[in-house]
Amino acid sequence: MATSANRNGDTDKWKGVFPAVPTPFNDDGSINEAAYRAILEDNISHGVHGFWTAGGTGEGAIMNDQQRTTVARITGEVCNGRVLAIMHVGAPTTESAMKAARAARDSGCAAICCVPPIIYKQGDDAVIEHYQRVADAADLPFFAYNLPQMTQTDILPPLMEKIQKAVPQLTGLKHSAPGFMFLQAYVQMGLRAFIGNGMLLLPALAYGGIGVVDAPPGAAPWTYVELFEAWEAGDIDTAMARQAETIKITELVRMFGTPAHNVKVIFGERTGVDCGAPLPPIPHLEDDQKRVILARAEELGLLKSRVAV
Repeated sequence: MATSANRNGDTDKWKGVFPAVPTPFNDDGSINEAAYRAILEDNISHGVHGFWTAGGTGEGAIMNDQQRTTVARITGEVCNGRVLAIMHVGAPTTESAMKAARAARDSGCAAICCVPPIIYKQGDDAVIEHYQRVADAADLPFFAYNLPQMTQTDILPPLMEKIQKAVPQLTGLKHSAPGFMFLQAYVQMGLRAFIGNGMLLLPALAYGGIGVVDAPPGAAPWTYVELFEAWEAGDIDTAMARQAETIKITELVRMFGTPAHNVKVIFGERTGVDCGAPLPPIPHLEDDQKRVILARAEELGLLKSRVAV
């Protein structure tokens, strides 16, 4: 079945490096607006093509409605006319996800994305209904978020075909499931398929994917942008060289099982703005672990901007 390109406009614009950025919080749980703006501006200055906000790294699934609305507002203000913004609106309830979808639309985000219903395992019909209601709430291009490790639902190709028939806003997906081989099936369905693994951008592009959404591209945007642009230019040697670099970058971001905090520490050092710690109960770094992260990030050249100020 063909993608809903007519309804969603130019789907070819959805490609490239879309960092899944962290969300900085103040001690009282409110969004640290200055730090969040600094994160977005840092990545824009290094040439990223868009953002995936309030996702897993962004702690979106455990935000309250006010926090999601604030993220939507700031994202829309910073990205407007500069880069594309896909806001993740997944939440424990359909109503909360719908509120976030409307906030994303009203704030000027270009698209929304959503995990399947979380906490309670759902059948296909419930997943489809959830997606219909969330997508209709914004009526923007819609990206499914396949993250079975956390949602208990693997959007395999047969289910994706059902979603595609039932949700006309469906434009693509972020594929973060272990089953990499299915990426090509989604591409053959006409969907814009982002890989959700920072180690697999070049293999995904070779499979017909259109880019990457993950935390490591935010930590090292220049590496991923150069890789993607080299691929587009047919410069396979450069693309392969940058691909090799993504392994160590991704390993660093995943170190200690605290990716959200790791990238906050890296961004904080690079931008000079404290990005805080994750919301409970997301695991956080101890002081000695922070020192390890910063030392390794310095070795990889991630603590200084590559753009002249």
